[in-house]
Amino acid sequence: MEYAIKEAKKSAAINEVPVGALIVIDNKIVSCGHNQPISQNDPTSHAEINALRNAAHKVGNYRLIGTTLYVTLEPCAMCYGAIVHARISRLVFGAYDPKSGVCGSSFNLHEQECFNHTPEIIGGVLEEDCSLMLKDFFKERRN
Repeated sequence: MEYAIKEAKKSAAINEVPVGALIVIDNKIVSCGHNQPISQNDPTSHAEINALRNAAHKVGNYRLIGTTLYVTLEPCAMCYGAIVHARISRLVFGAYDPKSGVCGSSFNLHEQECFNHTPEIIGGVLEEDCSLMLKDFFKERRN
C-alpha cells in the first residue's frame, strides 16, 4: 500500500484527487496507475482503470488471474466492474469512501449475485494514511 500512496501523490502533484493503484503478480509490481480524469479529459481515467490497462498490456491478456490490486481508496462501481471483468484475485484498499465506495461503504456491490467472479476484498489497509492524504488534498483546495 505504501507504493500505492506514492502513486497517489503523482495525482496530487497534477491537481487530481490523490488516488493511486498498483497490480502485483507473484510479489512483483507489474503496473501502477493514478487518477488522471481531469488531465486526460477521460472520466474513466481512475487509478484502478489505469493500472488495469497497463497490466493487461504488459502481460498480454485482459484477464489478470492471480493478481492483487492495491488501491488507496475504496473502488467506485465503474472500477469494481473492471476489477471483476479483469478477474483480479484480490483487492486491497486503504480508505473507505462513504460517498461512492461499493466494497463496504455506500453499497456492497461485491455481495450481489449478478457477477461471475468475486475477488477477495481487504479494506482499511493503512487507512489512516490514505484518508489523511485525501483530507489534506481537499482541505487545501477549499483554502
